[in-house]
Amino acid sequence: MAPQALAQVLRQIPIIDDENLLVGINTSDDAAVYKINENQAIISTTDFFTPIVDDPYTFGQIAACNALSDVYAMGGRPFLALNIVCCPEDLAEEILPGILLGGFDKVVEAGAIIGGGHSIKNPEPVYGLSVLGKIHPDKILTNSNAKPGDALILTKPIGTGIVSTALKAEMLDSFQEKKHVEIMSTLNKEASEAAVEVGVNSITDITGFGLMGHAYEMASASDVTIKINVKDIPIFPGADDLASMGILPAGLYHNKRYIEGKYYIESSVPENLADIAFDPQTSGGLLISVRQDKVQTLMDTLKAKGVKWAAVIGSVQEPSEYSIVLEN
Repeated sequence: MAPQALAQVLRQIPIIDDENLLVGINTSDDAAVYKINENQAIISTTDFFTPIVDDPYTFGQIAACNALSDVYAMGGRPFLALNIVCCPEDLAEEILPGILLGGFDKVVEAGAIIGGGHSIKNPEPVYGLSVLGKIHPDKILTNSNAKPGDALILTKPIGTGIVSTALKAEMLDSFQEKKHVEIMSTLNKEASEAAVEVGVNSITDITGFGLMGHAYEMASASDVTIKINVKDIPIFPGADDLASMGILPAGLYHNKRYIEGKYYIESSVPENLADIAFDPQTSGGLLISVRQDKVQTLMDTLKAKGVKWAAVIGSVQEPSEYSIVLEN
């Protein structure tokens, strides 16, 4: 759903008041967290979508990475997942084994297990996971604790929505297509582990609302202003050229409307790069808010764990007129 439509729906739903619900919907965080006892809390999330690549196995991998990411964005470790499957009955034997195997392999890579799931007939394939994770109640990382003076680190390139649109139109070369799949099918496991190890203030993962939308949610929940330097944002190979050509998904425009009036873009920011900042992502990276004196340690730890795309992209400021400022 478009974020503004979803926001209108959620306004009509009562907020649950339960002392054990440590993270609910009120800060638009990545997952729910429920306290079991003084030393244990459960992270619960679900995510699913229609295919964005043709190969069933690859689709299963990407969808699983995307669902698992919400647990990593809370600083937790996934341990149990359930499959969510919709499929045309006449294609089930042809495509479902590959999709489910792709998801299975990524869940195993994450150190978790799949305990079953649910399937229905549907005109279009849909796949995803419901995931449970573990965390200590005192060690939860939320999107609502960014502090003025923090640096912002993004752990994956953005532009998947634009590149996926180009892929459907057969406009990608083999290198771009390979990178597209590689980045989306990479777990955020190591990035999350590095953030927990170093000790960061706040995390969110970048998915359907785009970098600007999810950064806005972090800024709003933390009562700060976030400044992002567009030149420092890692982007998919060729995404800037595709954006200049107008290869833009509909979700990008929804994301702009979602935070209309909440952001400011400097006049010197190139239009194509501003568009990429709003591009809806699939299996995107983590946006991490960390104290300045920990930045180098975090970057070194990310590199040591094999997170090769991480970049410092901005900073957290005292609250001002705009929640997000995109500068050049």
